[in-house]
Amino acid sequence: MTYGITGNPTKDALWRPLRDLTRWLHRENLTFRLDAALARGLAERGLADDAFASEHAALDLAAGADVLLSFGGDGTLLRTAHRSDGVPILGVNMGRLGFLTKVEVGELEAVLEAVEAGESGVEERMTLSVEIDADLGDVPAWALNDVVVDKSGTTSMIQVEATVDGRHLNTYWADGLVVATPTGSTAYALSVGGPILVPGTETIVVAPIAPHTLTARPIVLPCDAELVLRVETRNHPFAFACDGVSAVLEGGATVRIQRSDHTVKLVTLPGRDYFGTIRDKLSWGQGSVF
Repeated sequence: MTYGITGNPTKDALWRPLRDLTRWLHRENLTFRLDAALARGLAERGLADDAFASEHAALDLAAGADVLLSFGGDGTLLRTAHRSDGVPILGVNMGRLGFLTKVEVGELEAVLEAVEAGESGVEERMTLSVEIDADLGDVPAWALNDVVVDKSGTTSMIQVEATVDGRHLNTYWADGLVVATPTGSTAYALSVGGPILVPGTETIVVAPIAPHTLTARPIVLPCDAELVLRVETRNHPFAFACDGVSAVLEGGATVRIQRSDHTVKLVTLPGRDYFGTIRDKLSWGQGSVF
C-alpha cells in the first residue's frame, strides 16, 4: 500500500510527528510520498536530509496512492479532498474540533497497522456542484462541506431569493446563507443554528446567517433538489465560497446548487462511528448526575 502524505505547513506542531511517521514508514518498508512542500519543510528544518526529501517528494500526491494522510484540521482535509482524485483520505487531527480528522497523532502508527491488516473501510460522502454566472477564479466548482454567500464585511445585509426545483422557497434578508451537505452540517451551518445531518441521510441543509426575520429557520432539502439563489446587494459586492475558498462577486449573480455526481472517500476505522464522534467533539452526555 502506498501512502500520500499532506498537511498544513503553517502548523509548527506538524513537523516532528511528520518526521516520526516517515521514519516509521521507512522502518516498516511501507511506500510513501510526501507533498513537495512538506518534503522541503522537513529538509529545511533539519528533520530529513535533502536526498531523503527529494526521493519522496511528489507534486501529484494522489497519483499512485492508495490512501492520503492529511495532517491538520478539517480545513486541511477539505483542501486534501479537492486534490484527492478519488483516493480515500484519513485525517490526522492537529486542529481543534476535527469532525473529519478521525485520528490523533499519538495513535497513528496503530491505526496504520490496522489499515495494513485490512481492518479499515471506506465511506463515500456526497458533494454539491455549483454553477454561477460569474468568474470564480480559484474557487472550486464543488463542495464537500458547504457553499456560502455572505455580505463580505459590509454592514448592509444582502437579499437572497431562493427557489427549489423552480418553486419559490423564500427571499432572505440576512448576512448570508449557508448551503451544506451532511458532512458540512457540523461546520458553519451548525454555528448558525442548523441541524446535524447524519452522512447517510444524503440531504442538504439551507441555513440563513443572522436573518432579519427571526422566523426564518434552517430547512432540510432532499439530495436531488435543485436550489437556485439570486443574490442582490445594495451596490456593494458579496462573498461567495465553496469549502472556504472564496471570491468577491457583484450583486445580481445567480447560483445554481445541486448534488454532484462526484463523491469524496474517507477511511473508516473499526470501533469508531459517527455518533461517537459527535458525542466526543460536542461533549454530549457530560455532566450527568447518574
